Formats: sequence, C-alpha cells, structure tokens
Amino acid sequence: MFIITLRFSANASAAPEFMAAHNEWIAQGFADGVFHCVGSLKPAGGGAIIATDTSRDKIEARINADPFVAEDVVNAEIIEVDVKKATPAMDALKG
Repeated sequence: MFIITLRFSANASAAPEFMAAHNEWIAQGFADGVFHCVGSLKPAGGGAIIATDTSRDKIEARINADPFVAEDVVNAEIIEVDVKKATPAMDALKG
C-alpha cells in the first residue's frame, strides 16, 4: 500500500489553472483500480492518496504524471506501507 501526500509548494497559486487536469488524473487512478481514497489535507495543506495494486516504480511514474506535480503546484511524498493487519473493510489494502 502507498500513502501519498501532495503538499502545496511555492507555485500553489497556479492550482486553479491545472485543477481540471489534476481531477482527470485522479479519476484515471480510480478507473485503473490503483487509487482507493483521495482527500484534502486539513487545513488547506494539499491532498493525500491511498493506493495499492502497483509497484513502487509504477506509483512514482503515476505520481510524477500528475499535472500538479509536473507544474510544481505540490510536492509529493510517497510512503510505502506493508499492511499486516486490517479490518475486513480495509482488507484491500493488504499486499
């Protein structure tokens, strides 16, 4: 499982310009079955994603393809977690 944080960078003011493309990128992550949860960091810090069913190399490539990352609207951090226990509702997060 991967937890990705997308924290606003110095170019955060450009977010509205790339929001539609960023939302399309998010939709594709769900359509591909890689993204399971996407949300905002509070208060107004950027976003976070929970992803599975991919390799480290593939998630790095996917994250780098985000228009927000490519245009330096956000800085991405990818944390890899080897889930050992989960509630039944969260079993999909196990590797």
